[in-house]
Amino acid sequence: MRAARGSTRIGTAGHDRGSPERPRPRGLAWASLAATVVIALLVGPGALGSPRDGQASGNESPSTTGSPPATGSPAHGHETDSRAGSGTSLPQSPPTTAGAVERHLANLRRLTHGGQNAEAYFSWDARQLVFQATCPPHDCDQIFVMDVEAAAPRLVSSGKGRTTCAFFFPDGKRVVYATTEFGSASCPPKPDRSKGYVWPIHDSYEIVSASSDGSDVKRLTNSPGYDAECALDPDGKRIVFTSIRSGDLDIYTMNADGTGVTRLTTEPGYDGGPFFSWDGTKIVYRSLKPRDEKELVEYRRLLGQGLIRPVHAELMVMDADGSNKRQLTSNQAANWAPFMHPNGRQIIFSSNLHDPARRSFSLYTVNVDGTGLERITYGARFDSFAMFSRDGKKLVFCSSRGGTGPHEFNVFVADWVP
Repeated sequence: MRAARGSTRIGTAGHDRGSPERPRPRGLAWASLAATVVIALLVGPGALGSPRDGQASGNESPSTTGSPPATGSPAHGHETDSRAGSGTSLPQSPPTTAGAVERHLANLRRLTHGGQNAEAYFSWDARQLVFQATCPPHDCDQIFVMDVEAAAPRLVSSGKGRTTCAFFFPDGKRVVYATTEFGSASCPPKPDRSKGYVWPIHDSYEIVSASSDGSDVKRLTNSPGYDAECALDPDGKRIVFTSIRSGDLDIYTMNADGTGVTRLTTEPGYDGGPFFSWDGTKIVYRSLKPRDEKELVEYRRLLGQGLIRPVHAELMVMDADGSNKRQLTSNQAANWAPFMHPNGRQIIFSSNLHDPARRSFSLYTVNVDGTGLERITYGARFDSFAMFSRDGKKLVFCSSRGGTGPHEFNVFVADWVP
């Protein structure tokens, strides 16, 4: 039932000071929605907000067009999808020494070497990471767990279908994630790129929990359509997730056993990539709302085909019961993959707002009242899927920095310097 652990090669731990990448004379697209927004933005024609061609969940991966990469699902970030770019040179941030500019990061360490790795999230004690990766012998994202120090990935998912958006239970012995394996053991089909840059909303995604060794799998959702982009509250009693069960992409919570489903968002448009704050009182997420009737009609037309076009997204925060919704950004860029610092005052996220061509992503922080925007990372084509450890001392994120191939994304851990 399970792929052999020894057949998966992701790489071993190493050290990387995060020096800026040099421009490459070709475009790229990655996969990791997840490893959904899972990441696809570096090369397409047109400006942000216009239809884009040739791009890649979540929760997908960065492609080349001004929209978050695709990685498994439009999930927290979402689907790992490698495609050739358009041949356009990749815009880069001004040359700089990342170690000097990235003043909030110290002791940066690279944990994976090769493949497409995305959505890496800490266990409660920050000793383990759960993440999704596409690497031989798997043709699409599977879920892995590794110790932060040993950095030896172990396969958790079955090796069937596509998986995305994994998260630990508080005890570190179980994880929750989404999988398409109940629909088919094969990887789901890729979207029709003749429709421009779109993310697939696979209707076969369902949420499961499992022991961190891959055993004792329990199905938690069984509703028509997409259920994914899941994370747990700090007590391990409630799961927040994105679902299309109401006919639109909205955020819900449910008990850890799949009962007690409650809808939290209701406005037309895509609300996704939710995470609880470390104290469990707030939920941060990204929201892609049609800005006029024309966009609403197009959004609903694509959604009827199991697709969305992630041309822009703004950050939102709400109370854990869905009340007191507040928009934190309003810059018409692609802002996504938010996570709140344990102090409850700052949110880290990924955005292309610095890039006029909307083709590269960096990490930023913003205060919960929308003030105090600060850029955190520089130099890489893609930095995203950031998460603070529970004590606020560590940061994990995924990045293209130091990669040896155009479709490579790796997991990095750093000490967080306030």
